[in-house]
Amino acid sequence: MQALKIFPTSINERVVATAVEALSDGQVILYPTDTVYALGCDALSNRAIERLCAIKGVAPDKQLLSIVCADISQASEYARIDNRAFRLMKEWLPGPVTFVLPVSPRLPKVLKGRKTVGVRVPDNAIACALARALGHPILSASVDIDDADELASPDAIRMHYAHCADLMVDGGEGGTDHSTVVDLTDSASPVILRQGIAEVEV
Repeated sequence: MQALKIFPTSINERVVATAVEALSDGQVILYPTDTVYALGCDALSNRAIERLCAIKGVAPDKQLLSIVCADISQASEYARIDNRAFRLMKEWLPGPVTFVLPVSPRLPKVLKGRKTVGVRVPDNAIACALARALGHPILSASVDIDDADELASPDAIRMHYAHCADLMVDGGEGGTDHSTVVDLTDSASPVILRQGIAEVEV
């Protein structure tokens, strides 16, 4: 697996371009977010989504899947965001919150049976730079490692996924806490589905 070192405080455009090329080719990458490291692929590629879901051992039509976006504007092209949802998202994003929203028909057919999608705009310059350079969202799923020390270690993550991921964007030590998940499918009555690192009030 190719590993590319990058620093959040000084984004290397060549590293971003190489990672985006891999995403555009249907590859699965490892990359940092503002919570734990994630597996990512092109959110508009059926083949890449199926591959990522196979790595995670989930069915794309049954598991809640999330997209990482560069900003709320990009997210609004792939999820339905009404005014109430927008206000709450603007308050908490970028940040470690996943908002569950009605899905837009712009997402590919492998997701067409879904009515909702999780939307993330991480407070992480690397993740947002990747989504911005790709031009559309990254389908994202947290890495699965039980040991907290290994979960935060890029080297341990790379070894764990060496057999199935194609490239790693190494942004240094990661987090061990997960995002808070807020259901906004009825934006008038938000529901916290999972309390994570962000103390969201709804």
